[in-house]
Amino acid sequence: MATLHDLKESLRNMVRMADFSTQPLSDAEYSASFDILLAAEWSTYQEFIVPRLSELIASRAKISVLEIGPGPKSVLGHLPAQQRRKIVKYDALEPNMLFNVRLEKWLRYLPSHPSESPLQCLQSPPGISRLPFVAQYVLDDSDNEKASDYEVEGKYDVVLFCHSMYGSSKFYFIERALGMLAPAGMLVVFHRSPLDTGGLVCQQTASFPAGVVRVPDDDETLDAFASFIAGYNIVPRDMDASIDLDWREMCRGLGRREGNHLVFSSPNIMMTFNQHAKTALPELVAQVPTADVSMVIKNREARLHGHPAAIMRPTEVQHVQQCVRWAMKNKVGLTVVGGSHSGNCLVPGVVAITMSAFDKVHVVMGKSPGETGAVGLVVAEAGVRTGHIVRKAEQAGVTVPLGARPSVGAGLWLQGGIGHLARSHGLASDSIVGAVMVGVDSAQALFVGRVPPQHLPAGAVRAENEADLLWAIKGAGTNFGIVISVAFEAYKARSYSTLNWVLPVSSNAINLDERRSLIRKFDELAGHLPRNCSADAYLYWNDGGLRLGVAMFESPASSKTGPRAKTAFETVWGTPSAHSGVMDGLDLFDAEMYVSRMHDGLEGGHGGGKTSSFKRCVLLKGIGAADVADILMAAIDNRPSPHCYLHLLQGGGAVHDIPPEATAFGCRDWDFACVITGVWLRDRGEDEEAKSARAAEQWVYDVVRQLLPLSCGVYGADLGPDPRDAALAAQAFGPNRPRLGRLKQSSDPYNMLAYACPLLTTKEEPSKTPELIVLVTGESGAGKDYCASTWAIALNAARRDLCRTVNACVVSISDVIKREYAAATGADVNRLLRYGEDRAYKEQHRPALTSYFQHQVRQAPQLPEEHFLNVVRGAAGRVDVLLITGMRDAAPVAAFSHLVPDSRLIEVRVTASGKTRRVRRGMHDNHDGDGGHVGEVKEENRDKAKGKDGKLVDDSTDYPPDFSFDNDTTGDDKKVKEFAETHLLNFFHSDLQRLASMVRPFSDFPRPGIEFRHVLDIAQQPGGLKLCMSLLRRHLSTGWPKMPTPLSGDWPKVIACCETGGFVFGSALALFIELQRPLALIRKGAAGKLPPPTVSVDKSPSHISSATCSGGAGERIEMGRDVIPRGASVLVVDDVLATGQTLCAVLQLLGKAGVDAENVSVMVVAEFPVHRGRELLRQNGFGKASVQSLLVFGGL
Repeated sequence: MATLHDLKESLRNMVRMADFSTQPLSDAEYSASFDILLAAEWSTYQEFIVPRLSELIASRAKISVLEIGPGPKSVLGHLPAQQRRKIVKYDALEPNMLFNVRLEKWLRYLPSHPSESPLQCLQSPPGISRLPFVAQYVLDDSDNEKASDYEVEGKYDVVLFCHSMYGSSKFYFIERALGMLAPAGMLVVFHRSPLDTGGLVCQQTASFPAGVVRVPDDDETLDAFASFIAGYNIVPRDMDASIDLDWREMCRGLGRREGNHLVFSSPNIMMTFNQHAKTALPELVAQVPTADVSMVIKNREARLHGHPAAIMRPTEVQHVQQCVRWAMKNKVGLTVVGGSHSGNCLVPGVVAITMSAFDKVHVVMGKSPGETGAVGLVVAEAGVRTGHIVRKAEQAGVTVPLGARPSVGAGLWLQGGIGHLARSHGLASDSIVGAVMVGVDSAQALFVGRVPPQHLPAGAVRAENEADLLWAIKGAGTNFGIVISVAFEAYKARSYSTLNWVLPVSSNAINLDERRSLIRKFDELAGHLPRNCSADAYLYWNDGGLRLGVAMFESPASSKTGPRAKTAFETVWGTPSAHSGVMDGLDLFDAEMYVSRMHDGLEGGHGGGKTSSFKRCVLLKGIGAADVADILMAAIDNRPSPHCYLHLLQGGGAVHDIPPEATAFGCRDWDFACVITGVWLRDRGEDEEAKSARAAEQWVYDVVRQLLPLSCGVYGADLGPDPRDAALAAQAFGPNRPRLGRLKQSSDPYNMLAYACPLLTTKEEPSKTPELIVLVTGESGAGKDYCASTWAIALNAARRDLCRTVNACVVSISDVIKREYAAATGADVNRLLRYGEDRAYKEQHRPALTSYFQHQVRQAPQLPEEHFLNVVRGAAGRVDVLLITGMRDAAPVAAFSHLVPDSRLIEVRVTASGKTRRVRRGMHDNHDGDGGHVGEVKEENRDKAKGKDGKLVDDSTDYPPDFSFDNDTTGDDKKVKEFAETHLLNFFHSDLQRLASMVRPFSDFPRPGIEFRHVLDIAQQPGGLKLCMSLLRRHLSTGWPKMPTPLSGDWPKVIACCETGGFVFGSALALFIELQRPLALIRKGAAGKLPPPTVSVDKSPSHISSATCSGGAGERIEMGRDVIPRGASVLVVDDVLATGQTLCAVLQLLGKAGVDAENVSVMVVAEFPVHRGRELLRQNGFGKASVQSLLVFGGL
């Protein structure tokens, strides 16, 4: 997918080659084209610009704003109301005459009615000028600088450029705008491409690489769009009418087609500056040496687009301290360059610190305390690369369990470090026993843990929070200070040997079993290796076919004389294609398969400098499972370039031994680290290389998104503040994320290291629960785990409305109980937890496990709620859809929905015949068996609910789930995925979001402290009622239980509705479905509103309705006695389900008229789960009624 910059250069090259004359766009042409681009790029405004701008303004009280080139409407108008109310002064420079007029009209400022303006709190009329914003210095025709005579009076708290900085004088634009800031003012720039600030120091920066522009593919739109992107028109237009056709074809050739649109990449960046942006840097440069301009940066993105304000090269600890003091004084961030593999080591406008002068390695021999087997310490300074550490250590007869690549630096050791000694000694970060660092909260030189005294810098003091800092450095160490040196435990040096196999894999995706079996066999063989051995696998394409490369490492190498014993790999796959012989740790780097043994024709392999790469790493368990293996194989099938590959590094062993909470690296329960590596060739021209890089990056993220729901975590060393990494970072630290967030806040209070691997601080911790929580229930053997996993994959692969993605993951709520049960009984927890494996072992423990759970609930009745909340909180802020298996309660939606009032909670019951379930459970007898999933509801208990003591009690409630899915056919992936696409994705439809936006909140109504949602307001907005009816019909037609489609003959015979809201929506629905169904009108209030004969019941008051009435007495509801035939099916339509008192009374009334609850379906427009309305219905015996809602809101 080409960028807008690619398109602009291509269009302009076409004009230059044809030698056409050009002219600037007229105001009218510019205006029309701008509207097209704004609509095409609106998702970037929604997802990036508006949220970022809102965050910047949130911390300020009253502000004055000068906006440069706002267009016909200020972006400020899209801020939340509370943010807009902070703007007390607004001026703008908009030279386009048409935009200027439209902007003034949009502001609608009238001194007598200021509240009618979008900026309601302006204290004076807005100043809209038609003068252009001119840089302080411009170049005249003789290339001499001259001062501009244009001046703007006044100072502003915010000066804003939003996609309005054009030309080559961006540095001067920024410099000019800085002079317009008030003392604590802020210059904010949003720009569509990387921005070189020319040495100006940026206060904050954020990127949005996922920005796209979606343009309708029609000739008229493309003509206007192409002229806008090129920046001019051709004159005279009739000189060559073919230019329009050529430009259209260029757009269509470079854009990616999605339906009727062409899509172009449009990365965005936000930068903010304060008054010190120009004056701050000289002060630092005078104190600290700078780096040589020829400094080598490994990462392509950092190398090409980093544009740092400066790169400092401290040569002593005091220099690092001066950098920190300078950053604290000017309230700016810093980046740190170690091995320069991170894309965030250089950031536009931010000062970088290269640690290259700290390049010493010291070996201190002597047995370490404890029983680790260490024979000394290796003290490595932060500028040293892995290869240098190994070389120095080997010379002293010791080694350190570092990573597998020699060129990486401290960022790797501090955030994990997976190498071939990991199974024997753990990760690189696990061997850290001490460190020296400069604190970014104080600029103090600190040390933690065991650091030899001779390697402590002068003035260093032991950190007060030493235990916390040492814990954090071991897995998230780039976030809490600038590390000067690290002390590793060293072990006796080893010899190594390697065996390699290259196995062909069927290139035909239809041969799934054959492809899966190869991965399954590798997983099985690797799982039986002793700890001194490890096995890596590479999936790649070479010589016209898919290949599985296998590398087995043994350490120490066998020293026995005579023939070497065959390995299990050789027994299965024969003689290896390569055998290294005995080598040391340094030689091992060159023996890596990726270096030279993977792709024919790539001289020097992937380590030869011919390629660039982008990678992310997901931690997996059970790679032999069909769903994982299929994703891995499909990833290579869909690779964007010939040299992309997947690298599977084996874990387990000592990595597993360390408890997750023992170090910051909390992801421990994985067997393989899957490194998804997008690779492209260098030296193919800047534009071609950029296109290849973007395609490779997108491929990496696509594969990660598919694997994420099946993963045990994510490797954090590669991650940065890229928004695409947010979901990954949330899973990078396992259970340690909250503790790390709190420590980040206290250790880095200024967020100076904002560009390190992102941690969600307590302040930023998202409390938002998943939008949709799906409780996947059913009998044992029905295939709940399989269905949930497949649905998650389908959801992650889907795109809604071409502007957002849906992130989904699966969690088993029963895993906690299984772990506790294993600890109490000595059962093998790994065998109990393995999905789809060891079925016989699980069945053996099922009765005892169920009894254990029931006993726990009797001891602590609140246990199910605690488990549910823990699962939801673990997913908060990182997924849109959470699928939960292993539920233990009957009617779980009624039981738990009030705990997550801001989420939609639904139940999907997976069903299968008794025969199918027995086969899946490995039972071949003729009885159904009574063992369920741990604590799950069994058939004989379907009519029972759990009492307060945890026992199941009969309440005759055969509650209906929201959906039922028939999974009797094993392996029907298509059918399973279709269910997710047809039913679950409906909850993310843009029309549903649009309807929700029509339900306006009203603060302090009906009493102070309450935010009231006015659901009936839908009917008072243009198109609101029609949209609502369309959505009601769509939801009624997608397979709700007991809810036939409106076109079927057995659709409910009567629509019942209760005044007032029910009358509005029920009447409209009756007209909309055109089935001539009668309305049963249920009246509220005193008797006598309806002619006899009638039936009536008393309705209890709710705490909501009574808040607006005097007294607490209830009221009576009634309807005509003969309106509904006895035993008829009824659809009840109402506006709101809150406490459930009204609906409960309606169901009582229908029962009195001869309609049982099991023949009633209920559809409400909005539900407020916090009031537990569903639970009230269940407690009153109406659990058999099917209740659905279009919208879900927290609060009232």
